[in-house]
Amino acid sequence: MNLNFDWPGIVRTLLVQVLVLLALTGAVVWYLNWSSGLALEEFIRADKSSVSSSNHQSQVPAQTVKSKSACAPKA
Repeated sequence: MNLNFDWPGIVRTLLVQVLVLLALTGAVVWYLNWSSGLALEEFIRADKSSVSSSNHQSQVPAQTVKSKSACAPKA
């Protein structure tokens, strides 16, 4: 039985795998940081626009709730 392993090849393969894993991790962290920054900006813009529009009187009339007597009684 021949147990000669290609140790330099194994080390190179493991090194490439670790480098790919680090690159993917960095890409995921960068994307999460970038997307959360955009979401925060959108949230702040929406909050500012709702504050400025709440200073004006609403033109939509309030609707009244129907009374319970409008419903048909159950038998």
